[in-house]
Amino acid sequence: MLPSNYSIRHVAPEDYEAIIEICRLVYPTEVPYTVAELEDHRQVFPQGQFVAVENSRDEVAGVHFTLRLRMMDFHIDDSWDILTSGGSFLDHNADGPTLYGADIMVHPTHQHHGIAHALTDQARFLVQEEQLWRMVGASRLPGYGKQSHEISAADYVEEVVAGKRFDPVLSIHLKDGWTVVRPIHGYLQHDTESDGWAVVIQWVNPACPPPNEFDLSELKGAL
Repeated sequence: MLPSNYSIRHVAPEDYEAIIEICRLVYPTEVPYTVAELEDHRQVFPQGQFVAVENSRDEVAGVHFTLRLRMMDFHIDDSWDILTSGGSFLDHNADGPTLYGADIMVHPTHQHHGIAHALTDQARFLVQEEQLWRMVGASRLPGYGKQSHEISAADYVEEVVAGKRFDPVLSIHLKDGWTVVRPIHGYLQHDTESDGWAVVIQWVNPACPPPNEFDLSELKGAL
């Protein structure tokens, strides 16, 4: 549950600079979003862009960016850049049955307060509200890089799912109700902590059946 001194609302233009600073702090090896990209997000899908705010200081504590996609148009190994149209979200499909979780970040001084969990719940409420089939994202594997010489990524993920290993990111996602689809390589270009690996994860809306076009026997590597 979100602590009482925090609240969640949609992104507003006055949040942009604070969001960019959170990007720099959380992903120091990645290029942060630009003001133009954040405005694109808000223009194409405003109801899918969330910020958590610390109320007493009106300070942005965390962010969650989403867009709707028709995942059958993509390959399961596609990178974040491809799935987000270079971070602009201009590939948002208003008829897409899948909510794609492009980013979730919490400012270091506000971590360990349940903010990421609350932001995830907010996105799942949106899935249910818009009667979407599911939510898809990708989990980093920051615990894998230092062990990549002794175990394959697939075996590492299998052991994390089984509870035999703990990964600082994937283990939290699993606790939060996500399920693993499969490991992929090259999702984030500069993620050396994960040795270039990530895991496609999903949460399925129990109240909404899959679209008619979704046939596992005909996927051929699509998601």
